[in-house]
Amino acid sequence: MCKGGGRSMGGGKGMGKGRRKPPKKIPGKYFENLKRVVMDNYCCNCAACVAACPVKGISVTSYSSPPYFPGWEDNCTDCGFCVRACPRWDYVPLSGTGSYVEALAVKSNRFDGQDGGAVTEILVSAMEKGIVDFALVVAGDENWKPSPLLTGNVEEVVLSSKTKYSHAYPLSALKGLKGAGSERIAVVGTPCVVSAVRKLQAEMGKFARKIKLVIGLFCMENFYYPELMKFLKEKGVDISSVEKMDIKKGKFILRPSGTSFPVKELDGIVPPGCRVCQDFTSVQSDISVGSVGSPDGFSTVLIRNAEYLDLVKSLNAEFGEVNLDIVEKLANFKVRIHPIK
Repeated sequence: MCKGGGRSMGGGKGMGKGRRKPPKKIPGKYFENLKRVVMDNYCCNCAACVAACPVKGISVTSYSSPPYFPGWEDNCTDCGFCVRACPRWDYVPLSGTGSYVEALAVKSNRFDGQDGGAVTEILVSAMEKGIVDFALVVAGDENWKPSPLLTGNVEEVVLSSKTKYSHAYPLSALKGLKGAGSERIAVVGTPCVVSAVRKLQAEMGKFARKIKLVIGLFCMENFYYPELMKFLKEKGVDISSVEKMDIKKGKFILRPSGTSFPVKELDGIVPPGCRVCQDFTSVQSDISVGSVGSPDGFSTVLIRNAEYLDLVKSLNAEFGEVNLDIVEKLANFKVRIHPIK
């Protein structure tokens, strides 16, 4: 349900200078530790472990639930990077609305994306202004199967603007980036992905140098693609005919048919990693975006990092006011429904 008080860490750059001592582990390889402790319990499917791994043979096979990592037994060098990059290792949940410089309702004048196209407008503007060269987004096919896409093509960014409501293992698209390269990257993701980016930046200097802008999405929960498709099929939905998915006022809505059902009916397929997350507003991002708190057709935009205030205010967009009481209410609601046991 991607559209809690934790302190914002927006704009934080990496501290990954030099090789740090790997964290203490239980018997077995580090990746085995990670699988046992995190993946079997509360993995958030961010794929930071894939991005951090220096071994090309260790990768993620998407759309399984949980994700499958082929060949790790033979390829793992036991370096510990996967554990260092994981946002759910020694996990401390964040919550609340976080700190921000300004809150605005934004509707793009150029792009007809989800809830006013604010994310697309911010990304394209950042590329046009030379702030970033590439954007990491989630693309989708005609059956709404998500896939991570690292692109410098504006048209591909625009085509990826629809919300998919499925895990895409997005940070796997960063695997193999060279530390000496000059790429400047914007990353768009849910709160868990944002936390993973900050962990990568803190632990591995190459990501701190490359990732310049982090846009976090408001998110209550997300789903594994196979489970969501099975659920919709059981509801009689022809997924190939769906042009837009949305969640409004407790309803999961499919367009153009207008078919809807209570979001609560999806409780049975909420992944375990979502059940421990309390961050609704992506408090660690540079800019947070979601539909809650703004008029229909607009997105709520929380600018957390002052470095990007001018970028947002110069967008080719309409602006309005935000009802932050509603944002805070839902942020608190997420804490209540996802208690840490």
